[in-house]
Amino acid sequence: MRNKKNILLSILSVTLFSCFTYVMSQSKSVEAKVSQDTLKTDKLKIMPLNDSVFSVEGLKLKLYKKSAHASYYHDRFNGKKTASGGRFNNNKYTAAHKKLPFGTKVKVTNEANGKFVIVEITDRGPFVKTREIDLSKRAFMDIAKNKGAGAMTVTIETVEK
Repeated sequence: MRNKKNILLSILSVTLFSCFTYVMSQSKSVEAKVSQDTLKTDKLKIMPLNDSVFSVEGLKLKLYKKSAHASYYHDRFNGKKTASGGRFNNNKYTAAHKKLPFGTKVKVTNEANGKFVIVEITDRGPFVKTREIDLSKRAFMDIAKNKGAGAMTVTIETVEK
């Protein structure tokens, strides 16, 4: 009986340590590599701040669309192949757009509260006529005013050199 308790305690400790390590690794700066055929810059430094909103100091932005409708991917798409060939991960800062080239970095700003994220276009869609962009769940929730909402009005800007 005591041996089983020790084993369960060990497993719980390892699990908690792994979770803590993962959370700490996600809070550090993220350096995104951009493929050279879509943008001329080799590296963009994108720094997540404490509230998961990004700093875009020194980046050139070009307005793509104002008052665009954004939604987010359903959890069932997690792990599925994207149109660009990679695997979709709802915990990354990615998005689907009908026309923008794969690898394009875009700044998506929630017009209701001014929060924004920088995402990379990795897929095609959304396949609803009224929607302009599908964000990963993490990106959507980082800028959402109401966490229960499924769509929002955003401004989309492309990140240029």
